[in-house]
Amino acid sequence: MPLQNPHLALGSCQRQVALWIAASAMVLSSVGCAHRSRTPLTAVEVAKPLRTDVPVYSEWIGTTVGYIDAQIHSKVTGYLLSQDYKEGSLVSTGDLLFEVDPRPFQAVVDQASAQFNVATAQLTQARADVQAAKAEIDRSEAAQVKTQLDVKRYRPLVKDGTVSEQEFDDAVQSNLANEALVVASKGKYDHSLAAVKAAEAQIEVARSALQGAQLNLGFTKVKSPINGIAGIRVANIGDLVGTDQKALLTTVSQIDPIFVQFPISEQEYLRLRTFFLAKASRQEGELELILSDGTVYDQKGKIDIIGREVEASTGTLRIRGIFPNPGNVLRPGQYSRIRAATRIDRDALLVPQRAVEELQGEYELAVVGADNRVSFRTVKATNRVGSYWVIEQGLGADDRVVIEGLQKIKTGEKVDPKDVQLPPLTSGRSDVHGSVP
Repeated sequence: MPLQNPHLALGSCQRQVALWIAASAMVLSSVGCAHRSRTPLTAVEVAKPLRTDVPVYSEWIGTTVGYIDAQIHSKVTGYLLSQDYKEGSLVSTGDLLFEVDPRPFQAVVDQASAQFNVATAQLTQARADVQAAKAEIDRSEAAQVKTQLDVKRYRPLVKDGTVSEQEFDDAVQSNLANEALVVASKGKYDHSLAAVKAAEAQIEVARSALQGAQLNLGFTKVKSPINGIAGIRVANIGDLVGTDQKALLTTVSQIDPIFVQFPISEQEYLRLRTFFLAKASRQEGELELILSDGTVYDQKGKIDIIGREVEASTGTLRIRGIFPNPGNVLRPGQYSRIRAATRIDRDALLVPQRAVEELQGEYELAVVGADNRVSFRTVKATNRVGSYWVIEQGLGADDRVVIEGLQKIKTGEKVDPKDVQLPPLTSGRSDVHGSVP
């Protein structure tokens, strides 16, 4: 057998190796494609936005104020003798709080009482003098009537000599004297009446002095003018107190109901004036009170007064709400937040908060299109309602929003979406950004 050309044999071998390498590459390529075609798509949960009416709440910072805050002062000047209440306790109208040393005022009462008794005795004497003067008038008038009759009887008898001129003259003189006595008696009677008037006036003066002294004596017992909680005392036992010193003894606050005052800006008032004026006129219980620990007070309040003017220094208008306070849980001076539903957003679109990402004040969510590819959108999220965000712009009612698996996807990626139904809104409370001054 003839020998083969070694160059031809080598070329044939190289071709076989090349063919084997090409075939191997094709096999590996087909295996890689098959492997890639079997890689599963990222599974995500998607849901259409929840569409519903949402009450939008506004909040303001306020302070509790007593319904009545009565500052207790002493109405008389004296030394504080005793404290007769427990600080921080409930007191009723008329309960004794403090007592000022009553001895100087008791002495004045005793003196005024004595003067009143003297005036009463003088009035009694003056009235007795009136009775005596009246009796004297009666006697003098009776005597004058007798002498007048004597003169009348003697006059014709003088002419015939039965009665002498001397007897007639004596009768005339007696009658004149009795007439003068009648006039004097009437004058004395008038004087007695004037003395009675003076005594009555004096007794009124004495009575007024006695009443004033008794009133001041009563003021030594400082009593509560209202039902409420008595505060910590300011004055100490032994202090000189009174109207001149202007010394505050304590404060009693009626706190059921209790006021809550809060300022709002002029611009916000103009924006919400319909709400405030309507609620103030209807006296509806639409205010919620959020305490400093974050808990919501279990009693609802209503708008009591809208302030008369905008304060020039702050540009705010003062609003006052009123809340029931059974058990006196709330106390004056407490920090609080006031919340009220100021409007209703109709057919608002809501998505779960976990579906929204916030970065530097901008909000973004992922939407799956009809081709199951992901796109990220910048939206305008306005209010939080329970566990939802209200999306005002950038989202349609039929868009499918990624609510689970958001961290595993990227723009343009094809995903395996699973449609779910969002649960209904369980809280009708929403918060408006920037409403708290």
